[in-house]
Amino acid sequence: MKDQVKPGQGGFSLLGMLFVVGVLACLGVLGAQAFPTVLEYQAALKAVQKASTGNTVAEVKSIFEKAAQIDDIHSISSKDLSVTKEGDKTVVSFAYNKEIHMFGPAYLLLKYTGRSK
Repeated sequence: MKDQVKPGQGGFSLLGMLFVVGVLACLGVLGAQAFPTVLEYQAALKAVQKASTGNTVAEVKSIFEKAAQIDDIHSISSKDLSVTKEGDKTVVSFAYNKEIHMFGPAYLLLKYTGRSK
């Protein structure tokens, strides 16, 4: 009988699988820490849109503060808002940074900006 050559086996080695699982776990932890900041940004956009219905700067900031209390927005306050007029529309904009500690001296910096429509 002839000896048949068996093709090499394919697949992950144990070390390769551990490496992939480790990378996915690190990405999952970072994603879990970043997700609440995205939700807060969406709430801030909604609050800014609601605040743009005000006619004066004081009224805009008051509307934003009420919405921020309801939606639990802590990253920005009414002092961080920029209120301008474009024609007859009130435009409210904001920008802020959020840092997430990864490990040691490493941080993930998220920059958020938004404005009313």
